[in-house]
Formats: sequence, structure tokens, C-alpha cells
Amino acid sequence: MRLLREGTMLRDTYEVDRFLGAGAFGEVYRVKHRFLGRQAMKVIKTPGMTLEEAHRMLGEAIILSRVGHPNIVRVFDAGLVDTPQGACAYFTMEYVAGGTLEDFWKSHGAAFVPVETSVEILRQACRGLAVAHAEKPPIVHRDIKPQNILVGYDASGLRVRISDFGLARSVDPLTLLASARGTRRFKGPEVFLDPMSDSCAGDIWGLGCTLYLLLCDRLPYDEVPDHEVQAGRFTAHRLAPPSRFNHRVDDRLDAIVMRALAPKPAQRYATAERMLVDLQAWQAPAPAKAAPLAGEGSLLSKDAFGAVPLHDDSGALKRAERAIALARLPGKLSEAADLMEEALAHAPGLRERYEYQVRLWRKGVVM
Repeated sequence: MRLLREGTMLRDTYEVDRFLGAGAFGEVYRVKHRFLGRQAMKVIKTPGMTLEEAHRMLGEAIILSRVGHPNIVRVFDAGLVDTPQGACAYFTMEYVAGGTLEDFWKSHGAAFVPVETSVEILRQACRGLAVAHAEKPPIVHRDIKPQNILVGYDASGLRVRISDFGLARSVDPLTLLASARGTRRFKGPEVFLDPMSDSCAGDIWGLGCTLYLLLCDRLPYDEVPDHEVQAGRFTAHRLAPPSRFNHRVDDRLDAIVMRALAPKPAQRYATAERMLVDLQAWQAPAPAKAAPLAGEGSLLSKDAFGAVPLHDDSGALKRAERAIALARLPGKLSEAADLMEEALAHAPGLRERYEYQVRLWRKGVVM
């Protein structure tokens, strides 16, 4: 049973528009603020919380939202809300219509995400995470993975935002380690030996796993059985560099990924800022004469997180068509761009067809 029902008014301010999804910590809804329009609301799945407990859980997210960094999701409001299961903590944040990086990755279908795009996504994620790592003491995210990275478009182009800062610190570490494979595989090997050993270097491991996934369409140590992962022994196996699966990856990018995935924390980048330096210095090599045609991808389906549900291509196409019609109406361009981003995230093939349209709309241009 979901915590909120569509159409419900909350605190005389928010109307629950629709359910967006659920994760390890809570359920996410799109809501309409009475004055400020669409926002996303995350309701924490821990009923019976007090205001003091909610403040402890959401403290780091609120602190970072005050920084106002473009690569950290903005938090607008936080508090308690009544649900059928009791009072639950919530916070509202900016609504990113494009969804998560997992959605973005899957929307490329059988094709790899372009290498340059993958690197740009990680550059932006590092910029946001670097702000947290530079705090005194450092703020460690503890759950870096594609589901906690939001991807959308603004006037400058593709924009990445990291969400869910600090939530993992309020959860039993063993709960995360025993949770879905999509979380376990983004935790560094040291955490399986000592659940309290989360660190900036652990966040770097999550970034390395994310970049590996984007470049290879598979997770690091994908062939290692789960029982070896949970025992923390999986790094005894040799990890193949990304270039083995994607020959558009060069030696320098291989080296960045492999350093981020070094078995020992001291061998990795110390902070996101350090990793960003190398990502900024990386330049795409000139295409070789024998390079494959653009759009060539992996032989794998995008099933690294388990079975991939069938896409409703017809439904996504209808959203795209509604977005085009909406863009022609005065004052509806932002809403049209949101609708188009939702469409792109739910059907392979639409991104290549309509991405340029979204970029123009975010700049206020209608063609």
C-alpha cells in the first residue's frame, strides 16, 4: 500500500499529482505546490518519526541544498506528513522530468551511451559531490548509484543533479548491503568487511561503478556471484577495463575508471574533486578509420539491475506528440519540455529524435 494517494491535499499546500517510484528509503511523488508549481516529494518509509528524528535524517540534504550548487538537487521544504501508516518525514525538491540516470541509460536501448556524454555526466556528478566532500567534516553520500543521480536539460544543455544526500547514514548499514543487487554492486569492498567504513573513497567507488556501467552496459565484477560480493572477496578477481567491451574507450579513460575502482580505498581518488581533475583533462580521441558506425552498442540488453520491463513505446510517443502540441501554446513551453523529457526516458529511439527539440525549448526557442 502506498503512503500517499493521488489527488490528496497535504498541509493545504501540496496536491499529490502522481506516484513516480520507490527506493530503499522512501516513495517519490510528483506534487503541485499551490504557488510554485511542480515539485517532487520524497516520503521516508519510517512511520512514527518525531520532528527531531526527521531533522537528523534530513539534515545533510538541507545543508547542501543551501549551497545552491547546480549539480545538487535543490530541497525546498521538509517536515512531517500524515499517512495511513502514521506520521512520516518528507522533503520536497526540484522535479526533474527526465528521471534518473538509470532511466537515461536504459533510454539508449541497445546502443552505448556516447563516451563523451558519459564523461560529461560524471564530470557534473563529481562537481556536486565535491561540494559535499569539501565540507568540514566531509559529507559522505554513502549511496552513489544511477538511481540517485537525476538527469535533465536546462538552457545550457544536459544537467546532472545528485539526490538523496545523507539518507543512508540513518539506515542500518547492513540493510543496504543486503538490499537489491543494484545497491550492493555500488558499495566498495571495504564496506562488506566493515559496514561502518563508508568514506569519500567509498563514494568514489560508486562513481567508478556508474561510469563503468555507462561505458560497458554491465557492472564491474558482473560475473562474480553475490555470495562472494557480500563476503567482500570479489576484488580478488581480475576486473576487465572498459575498453574490452567498448573500443571507443581509450587508455586514459580506462585508467580513470580503474583508479576509481581500486580495491583499496587509499588507491582510489581521495575525493570527487581529485577525480574531476582527471575527467576534465580527458579529451575524446580522434575516431579511428576503422571505428564502427555511430550508435553501435553492446551485445547485452540493459539488464544490469535485473529484468528490464518492456517499454511502452506507443505511450511515450503520444507524450512526445502532446509535448509538441503544447509547445505551440503561449506560456506552455516549460511544461512541454517536462513532458518531452518524460517521453525520452521511457522509449529507446526517441532521445535521438527529439533531444535537440528539448534543448531548444529549455532555451526558450520554439521551431
